[in-house]
Amino acid sequence: MTAKSENVAPKTNLPGTHTSSVRGTDFTIDARYRVQKFIGCGSYGVVCAALDTQDQGMCAIKKICNVFKNDTTAKRTLREIKLLLHFDHENVISIRDMMTSGADCADLYVVTALMDTDLHKVIRSPQPLSDQHVQYFLYQLLRGLKYLHSCNVLHRDLKPSNLLVNENCDLKITDFGLSRGVNPSDCLDFLTEYVVTRWYRAPEIVLSSDTYTKAVDMWSAGCIFAELLGRKPLFPGSDHVQQLSCILEVLGTPRGEQIRHVPEKARRYIAGLPHSPGKDLRSLYPHASEHALQLLRSMLNWDPAARCTVEQALSHPYLAAFHNPAAEPVATQSFDFVECDEASGKEDAREELFRMACRFRPQLEGAFPRGLEQKAKRCRQPSSGSERSTGCTAAPGNARAGPAGDWPRYGAVGDERMRTSAVAPRTGAAQPRSVRQQG
Repeated sequence: MTAKSENVAPKTNLPGTHTSSVRGTDFTIDARYRVQKFIGCGSYGVVCAALDTQDQGMCAIKKICNVFKNDTTAKRTLREIKLLLHFDHENVISIRDMMTSGADCADLYVVTALMDTDLHKVIRSPQPLSDQHVQYFLYQLLRGLKYLHSCNVLHRDLKPSNLLVNENCDLKITDFGLSRGVNPSDCLDFLTEYVVTRWYRAPEIVLSSDTYTKAVDMWSAGCIFAELLGRKPLFPGSDHVQQLSCILEVLGTPRGEQIRHVPEKARRYIAGLPHSPGKDLRSLYPHASEHALQLLRSMLNWDPAARCTVEQALSHPYLAAFHNPAAEPVATQSFDFVECDEASGKEDAREELFRMACRFRPQLEGAFPRGLEQKAKRCRQPSSGSERSTGCTAAPGNARAGPAGDWPRYGAVGDERMRTSAVAPRTGAAQPRSVRQQG
């Protein structure tokens, strides 16, 4: 990808750092990074593309404004930062570097890999997707999901826009703002908080079940698989009721034993609806192979216990060209959400975040400003005056509403078209074509 400087105005700053302004937001960062252009803006930060002069590679830098002056923002950020620092997998986004914004330590900067686009844009583009494309994207999604599940982490918000891809078709799972542990006691806020895009929600969530497993991610992966095959969402419900109707229309009315895990009220509601025979997936995806349809059926099952596991999906004949158990690593240690939250509750979240930044910048040790605690307390008091600007306002149309910890897209914005060129994937024998953006 060729990056061009956009609205970058270098400023004089502390030794070893410099400030660049991107669309009205100042990035005060280590001198090794050279800001190139604005990428996007989310609920809690602005993202730019930057050149790392140490290795001459491109990266994404997210600025989380005033995180050390606001305890609420710090707590929301802390859990996802801990998750990303725990992860170490090719198909899962991870943190490469962290830094603060100089003497006042107001802002946090998080450096990750820069990806060219996301799967949502690829699916919506006019770029033809071969069966090998679909296999490779699905394989990488499942490979990353196998690692996450081995960490005892449920992503809970898998959808095409949360899957970043580059020109070689490499894929990384991102946006862990809704992630929770497998233990239901870790996720008491699950149903009240689960308000994101409903198209990829498992039926047990749509039907308000308080029992859920890793199978919720497998359902979402199946919806993404179907979208790759058909180039449009499989269950595009416009509201809660229509979402259920979409699922019933395709899968048909479930048998009693298939929804025994949902509340009785939901079972009575379904029983009162007209019977739906469902649709043959072959009619929806006439060009898909029989192996593809077999795998899709095993992922989209009313009963979460009957859905295939991620390991079973990876070993399915449809993915035989890429499947290699020796190249599908699992975590050496699970992530303990309870311990994470308990530890965060015992001390100031802002100080803990600052210590994490010190892992990457040891010279900052002991530099956390004591005055920030008083400032944060004042910020939490009701005020009749106008709020102080954080400098994190992006250009109209770039903001994307989302839950706490929402990570903006690192892909280029716009409707750029895609083209292909031959590449060899890292982990398999088949050779899908690369998907890249035209400059």
